[in-house]
Amino acid sequence: MIGSISLTQAQSMITDSIHWAQENNQHIAVAVVDSVGELIAFSRMDETSPQTCLLAQNKAYTAARDRQKTSQLAAWAKETSKTINFWTDPRITGMAGGVPVKNKAGKVVGAMGISGMAEFDDEALAQNIIAQF
Repeated sequence: MIGSISLTQAQSMITDSIHWAQENNQHIAVAVVDSVGELIAFSRMDETSPQTCLLAQNKAYTAARDRQKTSQLAAWAKETSKTINFWTDPRITGMAGGVPVKNKAGKVVGAMGISGMAEFDDEALAQNIIAQF
């Protein structure tokens, strides 16, 4: 990945995530966004709870917009006693599972959000999938 995440790359990231979830008897929703949080690709597995769809997309959106993992944003908010309303954006979330995608130069070119498991399991899977790309 050099300048941005292509549709092909986004779909591969989603396919790999879902394949892992199937092998591990999990049900997830996965979103991949560009560098400003606009959706490139999204998928949810059968039997995935409805709220995971919105959460996966918002996790990816937040990680792209804030240029950090959503869990880091949550930790900062807790340390500074800020609420998520501080960002005045209803899509911003502090739930773990959103991870930015960076190119070799360290520039954020997009993000991935996963929802459906425990928050930090969502985050770990996103980090593992991103590391493959």
